[in-house]
Amino acid sequence: MAFLRSGIGFGIMAGAALVVTAASAQAAGDPAKGKTVYARCAACHDLNTGATRLGPSMKGIIGRKAGSVAGYAYSPAMKGKGVTWNAQTLDAYLAAPAKYVPGNKMPFAGIPNPQDRADLIAYLAQATR
Repeated sequence: MAFLRSGIGFGIMAGAALVVTAASAQAAGDPAKGKTVYARCAACHDLNTGATRLGPSMKGIIGRKAGSVAGYAYSPAMKGKGVTWNAQTLDAYLAAPAKYVPGNKMPFAGIPNPQDRADLIAYLAQATR
């Protein structure tokens, strides 16, 4: 039996209560699979501090403000976005970069598959600490 109260789903499973929040309802990412997805990014983005290619380094991406890597020439759109990268903001950006930050200079259409994005974000969280 399942019901919805105050936007949080509850269910009873084998006598134990299962609490599902909006964040945990999203598919969990697999860092090992995310490493494979990252291959699409690796031509332009490095995982090491200070390593700039066509795009900025991804080192420390989680928790970093958009447009803030020193030495990289960001577009005015990215500098002005005013977001801090976390799982939710990265997911929205990676789904459709030009839609999330109109005028950004990344020539990438995005990653349409939500599970691929979740896997990539899990990999980035692990590999870029």
